[in-house]
Amino acid sequence: MKNDIKQILLTKEVIEKRVQEIGQEIDQYYQNREIIIITLLDGAIVFTADLIRNLAIPLRLDCLRVSSYGNSTDPETAPRILSSLKSDVRDKHVLLVDDILDTGNTLQSVFNEVTSKQPASVRSCVFLDKPERRQNGFKADWSGFSIPDEFVVGYGLDYAGRYRQLPYVGTLKPSVYS
Repeated sequence: MKNDIKQILLTKEVIEKRVQEIGQEIDQYYQNREIIIITLLDGAIVFTADLIRNLAIPLRLDCLRVSSYGNSTDPETAPRILSSLKSDVRDKHVLLVDDILDTGNTLQSVFNEVTSKQPASVRSCVFLDKPERRQNGFKADWSGFSIPDEFVVGYGLDYAGRYRQLPYVGTLKPSVYS
């Protein structure tokens, strides 16, 4: 598996430090108000687990399964929400957590879905941001790292279901997916 990695972009140590910082920023923003964190599965599960361990505010956790890439390196034009929320978000503060903000289509779709349920507020937090790929005006409220337009794996991000367990973020050798 390590032989498939072309370059490591973010080490485990750099990731840990930034996740702690984001946790502090979110704690400060919400100031002890309870939030419902909605994590987008499967990619954001590792980031979400680390993020909630760095939060002191009261929170509840819910999950949405969303398909954006399938077995490709290009996001689908129309993301599919494959599950529904268990939590009633009406009049609650909601924080959407995703692994990567690429075209913006997935988070915009989820944002619209959650907003239709009349929460008190909806904010977003992403581990990685690829601003040059944006197809809409969606911007995350908190972002871990801005990265170039390269396909990345590790720390929850995958290619065809593999590489999620890597403790770092790296690019794949083109021979892996071509």
